[in-house]
Amino acid sequence: MTAPDRRPRFPYRRTADQDAPAPIRRPVVIVGGGMVGLTLALELIAEGIQPVVLERNDTVSDGSRSICQAKRSLEIWNRFGGVGDRIRARGVTWNTGKVFFRDALLYEFNLLPEGGHQMPAFVNLQQYLVEELLIEELRRVGADIRWLHAAGPIAQFDDHVVVDVATPEGNYRLECDWLIACDGAGSGIRKQLGLTPEGEVFPDKFLITDVRMRAPFPAERRFWFEPPFHSGQTALLHRQADDIWRIDLQLGHDADVQVERDPARVTERVRRMLGPDIPFDLVWTSVYVFQCRTLDRYVYDRVIFAGDSAHQVSPFGARGGNAGVQDADNLAWKLARVIRNTAGPGLLDSYQVERIAGAREDILHSTRATDFMTPRTAASRAMRDAALLLARDDPKYRGLINSGRLSVPTHVPDSPLNTADREGFATRLAPGSPAVDAPVRTADGPGWLLDHLGGSFSLLVADAGRNPLPESMTVLGERVRVVRIGRAGCRDTDNLVAARYDLAPGTCCLFRPDQYLAARTREFDRGWIEAAVSNALARP
Repeated sequence: MTAPDRRPRFPYRRTADQDAPAPIRRPVVIVGGGMVGLTLALELIAEGIQPVVLERNDTVSDGSRSICQAKRSLEIWNRFGGVGDRIRARGVTWNTGKVFFRDALLYEFNLLPEGGHQMPAFVNLQQYLVEELLIEELRRVGADIRWLHAAGPIAQFDDHVVVDVATPEGNYRLECDWLIACDGAGSGIRKQLGLTPEGEVFPDKFLITDVRMRAPFPAERRFWFEPPFHSGQTALLHRQADDIWRIDLQLGHDADVQVERDPARVTERVRRMLGPDIPFDLVWTSVYVFQCRTLDRYVYDRVIFAGDSAHQVSPFGARGGNAGVQDADNLAWKLARVIRNTAGPGLLDSYQVERIAGAREDILHSTRATDFMTPRTAASRAMRDAALLLARDDPKYRGLINSGRLSVPTHVPDSPLNTADREGFATRLAPGSPAVDAPVRTADGPGWLLDHLGGSFSLLVADAGRNPLPESMTVLGERVRVVRIGRAGCRDTDNLVAARYDLAPGTCCLFRPDQYLAARTREFDRGWIEAAVSNALARP
């Protein structure tokens, strides 16, 4: 039995732009109301910029799609009305994964073995439910989301973009200073510009299906190589919210897509996996191939690409959706400063420098995982199976096994926005690293370090009491929040802030608005702060 579609429907509404005698100019138009476009809208609104979101449909995504919401994404979303906390409360938290070969457990792993973090390694929540929570927050802050407004042909000019918009009541024209294409892997904007991502499309096909069932399986990632219920192939099982379970089954490159999508055929495959005693309903089914590709640029004059419109990777590793959220987080603060004319000429270019580096890292991991999971020759399959047997018998060989290297935040040590260290630091969290959380306590009670960083430039200071420090300062027109670690500010309750950032007394760490470490020094020095902020804004 196939479950009914329970997605919410959002009504079409007519806007003032449709009745204007000439096209209205907007600062930003976001094409695509999926997870990336909605995140970007929240970020821009927090920066004081009201974008227009054009979504051709009247509802959220169909099917679970991007289900594994990584720690970094949860931390980003939590800056906007606590959406990360709401996703965690709604979804299924997990840190453990298990890998099987045939009918035997090879090993299990913990993705977050250390304590002192507000967010878990992953929360499983279907993409459509994540989008519902993002929409709820966007409604609260008065966002302009236009349902059943489909972006059509665009035209670029020196200082703006014109986009034709189709609606149930006819077409209208909209102008914007910047157009952000968040319209997915089949991006119509990308096709209009004649752009083709570079990379590889793998021949093997995979069945992905959501089933509703009550099953005694724990909340963990389970991956099988050549399981008895799916001979010679791979399988994956994830638990989601609302008794929905995600199943991925490798089909091989010769599989007939129409045959494999047939509900009776899918039911047969799922029944072999679950056994005869577990009742279930099919909720959603799709067949896909792995793609590991990226554009060689993300900024094309006044059109910018983010998420799957810019890059695609295989779903094993939960890198696609989480990478798109990082795109939005990286782009929003930079674009806001370009719009406000407070940035240098290279700030927007740093978006594509940093995020293409992240995409290429994701593609490398995804390609290696795909090659391991779907060996293309008998010889490579024999080598893969030998590695599996070695890992079963000796833990030191487990590093050879690749069932998808799971999403972690991108590090950009070579970013042009970083300022080089003047002194030695022991910690690996060098400039270009995303902030790492830790518990703190203020006069208001216990809390988390990341709640004090982000939204603006922030200066983390190991307060030695030698300098009178304000709560914030203005540097080159930017508000720099001062976060003091010490008795007069945030108490480092478990000494983890000091350990993770190598905070000797007087140490200062400057963070960008997206919570990336931009610079650090051992002494508070306003001239150094000004130079580091200037560099992080790509200003001469």
